[in-house]
Amino acid sequence: MLEELKELKELKELLQEKKFANLKEYLEKVNSADIPSFFEDMNIEETIIMYRLLSKEKAAEVFTELDPEVKERLIGALTDKELKEVMDELYMDDTVDLIEEMPSNVIKRILKNIDKEDRKLINELLNYPEDSAGSIMTTEFVDLKENMTIEECFKKIKKEGMDKETIYTCYVLSLTRKIVGVVGLKDLLLADKNKKVSEIMYTNVITIGTYEDQEDVAKKFDKYNKYALPVVDNETRLVGIITIDDAIDVMQEEAEEDFEKMAAVIPSEESYFKTSVFTHTKNRIIWLLVLMISSAITGTVITKYENAFAAIPLLVSFIPMIMGTGGNCGSQSSTLVIRGLAVEEIKLKDWLKVLWKEVRVALVVGVLLFVVNSAKVYLEYRDLKLCITLGVTLVSTIIVSKSIGSLLPIIAKKLKQDPAIMAAPLITTVVDLCSIMLYFNIATIIMGI
Repeated sequence: MLEELKELKELKELLQEKKFANLKEYLEKVNSADIPSFFEDMNIEETIIMYRLLSKEKAAEVFTELDPEVKERLIGALTDKELKEVMDELYMDDTVDLIEEMPSNVIKRILKNIDKEDRKLINELLNYPEDSAGSIMTTEFVDLKENMTIEECFKKIKKEGMDKETIYTCYVLSLTRKIVGVVGLKDLLLADKNKKVSEIMYTNVITIGTYEDQEDVAKKFDKYNKYALPVVDNETRLVGIITIDDAIDVMQEEAEEDFEKMAAVIPSEESYFKTSVFTHTKNRIIWLLVLMISSAITGTVITKYENAFAAIPLLVSFIPMIMGTGGNCGSQSSTLVIRGLAVEEIKLKDWLKVLWKEVRVALVVGVLLFVVNSAKVYLEYRDLKLCITLGVTLVSTIIVSKSIGSLLPIIAKKLKQDPAIMAAPLITTVVDLCSIMLYFNIATIIMGI
């Protein structure tokens, strides 16, 4: 942090003193991913000056890392020539992302400075459903023909590789553009130049369908440890590739979305500070209303046991402990099951195995809490029936809460919903209702109320 502040101070000093040559040299040494953080503390005039000092390649790299708001302001400040230079350097998937996040008036100007052929490709990519593999792929890749020699392959890579997103993995196609193999740059470098690429390529190619969900795509990267994966149409013709940086973006996006759902908040694409108070309210109020109404049902159940309160007022003091323990146990189980479903460790068919495991855990946890709580209550009140009531309630509540916590996410998955919606707030509300009913029914039986 101190180092960043020092760098920012040095940059501002160079700007104020108009030492642009020194500033340009300084910026070329800074990593492209770090430069956008400097722009956050600068006004638009300073940002534009700094941006114009970057080389074409570096300017494009920095541009992809900027916040949409800064991008929009930069586009408005750049000349058509400067904007065209930026667009020419951007990879196709980054261009599509830019168009998706810009307002219509800015999009018109962007498209005006893009070649006709590229505009056609952009329109094709924009037609894919949101969150599909087709919507995040790039069409800039190196493809080789299976009858090429290694020497011919290198000639093509040298000729086209500069404008491609990656050259470390190349895809071998048949004459009909069907993918028949994949070859790494290392294998090409080590092979005899007179060999055919078909002799050294890997034919067991892992592919992605254009309409495959982006979350499933990210899981494939995690499972197979690839830097890039090919995207094919229904006839296995290569139409694009997805690289590891795009997969990481998807993982981050999906993780953020799950965290928001687990906190009973409707996901938002904007950052916390850029989201308005009204939008924050809108994203939270629906779930809060649902949970409030659910909690009101719990209150209605409690009022049914007024006679029990009147007979033994002490029972009321243990309600928070019973409800809190049940909610915590349910949340623990749901969190583990949601994670298991996310990483595909738990399948839908495993519901019975999951339930049996959680019931056994609940029994062990319940007995331990029963012993500790009973000892405390007996020493404090010398009431054996109260100890047994609380102990049986704890064990029953923990079994029920862990069962609910483990099954609800699986049910959500079965219904094609995100398991994250069955997280802490909702499960706690359901468990609260069950624990109260268990508590007073057990108390009524054991204590003869």
